[in-house]
Amino acid sequence: MNRRRRIYEGKAKILYEGPEPGTLIQFFKDDATAFNKKKHDIIDGKGVLNNRISEYIFTHLNKIGIPTHFIRRLNMREQLIREVEMIPLEVVVRNVAAGSLSDRLGIEEGTVLPRSIIEFYYKSDALGDPMVSEEHITAFGWANPAELDDIMALAIRVNDFLSGLFLGVGIQLVDFKIECGRLFEGDMMRIILADEISPDSCRLWDIETKEKMDKDRFRRDLGGLLEAYSEVARRLGIINENEPIRGTGPVLVQ
Repeated sequence: MNRRRRIYEGKAKILYEGPEPGTLIQFFKDDATAFNKKKHDIIDGKGVLNNRISEYIFTHLNKIGIPTHFIRRLNMREQLIREVEMIPLEVVVRNVAAGSLSDRLGIEEGTVLPRSIIEFYYKSDALGDPMVSEEHITAFGWANPAELDDIMALAIRVNDFLSGLFLGVGIQLVDFKIECGRLFEGDMMRIILADEISPDSCRLWDIETKEKMDKDRFRRDLGGLLEAYSEVARRLGIINENEPIRGTGPVLVQ
């Protein structure tokens, strides 16, 4: 068998050439990173959990008419996805004050916001992913006004869905990050959801105890990251109560 062509490698995922034109294979790594990779570790099994959780969420988003790049899960660590032209923005939706919002504005962590807030960050590791305004985005051509409207509409719909999904299993959706891309189909182009949605890209707190069930466990040296991610997966019904998370599993030829 031939080696697959690597298209891109990020902090937590690798993209390989897909089996058909217009497709890619997205591989979930076990790397845990924070603070623009200043903090880094390997947590055996993390990629398996993120693959399963992201598959579950994207499958449901597809079913309710929110367009995503997800086609299907291939194995423990890989998904088949549509190839899109990524828009260089991280779109953050905040429901509760936490993280950088609390630090920037001096709002006590855990304060419920008067309404959901959408923030934009320019994707650049070299610059530390700086926060940008809609004016920056349109002025520098990262997205035009119509695309920006589509992105914000997607973000609001995803927030509504995720808030209800997690509330139903006793989890508070504090905030989350999404990325979007342009999908070209003949002469048509549309904005769709890309990347992943997992505890790596969401802040998730237990409703009763406020225990963190997301990557803040790694950022803040709380420990128990794999156990927290596993608990999210179990509450969503993705894995069984006693199902072990295998650190390794079948993957396609590298």
